[in-house]
Amino acid sequence: MPRQCRYFIPNIPQHVIARGVDRQAVFFHEQDYSLYLEALQEAAATNDCLIHAYVLMTNHVHLLVTPGHARSLPLMMQAMGRNYVQRLNVRYCRTGTLWEGRYKASLVQDSNYLLICQRYIELNPVRARMVAAPGEYRYSSYAHHAAGSDDSLITAHSCYLELAVDPSARQQAYRALFHNVLGEKLLTRIRMNTNACGVIGDHRFKEQIEAMLRRAVPTGKRGRPRLGN
Repeated sequence: MPRQCRYFIPNIPQHVIARGVDRQAVFFHEQDYSLYLEALQEAAATNDCLIHAYVLMTNHVHLLVTPGHARSLPLMMQAMGRNYVQRLNVRYCRTGTLWEGRYKASLVQDSNYLLICQRYIELNPVRARMVAAPGEYRYSSYAHHAAGSDDSLITAHSCYLELAVDPSARQQAYRALFHNVLGEKLLTRIRMNTNACGVIGDHRFKEQIEAMLRRAVPTGKRGRPRLGN
């Protein structure tokens, strides 16, 4: 079966999922999460990537990233495949790989779609029934966006900043977004597009991406998503 293509376009956000081999754990103890975030901050800065949102689950991670150039994201993920794994192997006297061979990456349209994708990422622990509310989970960017907690890894996307001028009002507006449920159809659409390494956006966005790449790319259902779907 041919491998799915991934598309790397500078300055267009990407939703990235990296999973452990055979869905096995990639974090074993509490300090491993901090180790990962330290390695990610270093790899992102070195390779010109901006991290807008993240969640670290037991056996996989979700990232919302804007690459500065066409090779930024691949180089960042390669660095994470080396640095975090090497540090973890030393810590636990283990050998071998940790991640699946290929991570998933989908291009994300800004405007309404980007904040929907950001919410999708930060709600992962709730959907997994690990917590009742996103603020109860320690290893995500939700506390930074919704409560102003310090997180030097995060560079706020303009879509988030446009929620309000005042930081407190912005955080309140962001929390209010979570009152709208991400419906099953929308969740399925995001999953499908991410697993296909396609695009998360409307048909016009898909056409723009195809024109830039000069090739067809996979996508899901057309049309602008509604917050309750």
